[in-house]
Amino acid sequence: MSIVSEFKEFAVKGNVVDLAVGVIIGAAFGKIVDSVVKDLIMPLIGRVVGGLDFSNYFIRLAELPKDYAGPMTYEALTKAGVPLFAYGNFLTVALNFLILAFIIFIMVKQINRLKREAPAAPAPEPVEPEDVKLLREIRDSLRK
Repeated sequence: MSIVSEFKEFAVKGNVVDLAVGVIIGAAFGKIVDSVVKDLIMPLIGRVVGGLDFSNYFIRLAELPKDYAGPMTYEALTKAGVPLFAYGNFLTVALNFLILAFIIFIMVKQINRLKREAPAAPAPEPVEPEDVKLLREIRDSLRK
């Protein structure tokens, strides 16, 4: 079997296609969850803790460049090349992960619940072959 035909057989198997669809949907779902966390949940949490953005919690590990006149934000300082101990950004990423894990947990729990609620189809009665029926009739008639 040639490499091309082996690859074709591998690529068209259902598992590979299912995996590809899962990755694509997962990427799109990741963007949705990222937006929910970044645009909806984090502003609420920031408001509760005093209106501060977690990503701006950091400790400078070096002096500012002499010609730097920009804002003292994480993004601006990072672009300026100032090394930062960015614990606030880490907290944001960790919180994003926890929220994502919780959402996936709820989804899997609901999917499993729906799977359990589906009634099991009754097993079909086994169909007895005609020759077995005839042999039983012959056996029963000989016993009489």
